[in-house]
Amino acid sequence: VSTRTSLGEIGILANHAPLLATLDPTELRIYKSDSDVLRFAQAEGYLQVGGNRAMILVEEAHDPAQLDTATLREQLQRAERELGEAGDDTERRRVAERDKRRAEAFLRITEGS
Repeated sequence: VSTRTSLGEIGILANHAPLLATLDPTELRIYKSDSDVLRFAQAEGYLQVGGNRAMILVEEAHDPAQLDTATLREQLQRAERELGEAGDDTERRRVAERDKRRAEAFLRITEGS
């Protein structure tokens, strides 16, 4: 497994030490073998490693080929607009920032495919 935590990129191999981490939007790669890799656009979530297993809980996971660049650009613009209008509303700002990070990450993934 290869993904991004709130502290940076991480790779999980067999017999990894126990771990609990928050996940940022990024490309999630699951290596079934050296040549067989499943790729997903991963939203925010959590990673737990223990007992030689990794459990990934995310709000969204999409096949990058199924994501629409135009829709993602609209989501990014909407998030930027919300961020600009949030003012002192900290919850509205937090949600807009999350949506912006997710749209930016998903766009990077689709444009890099």
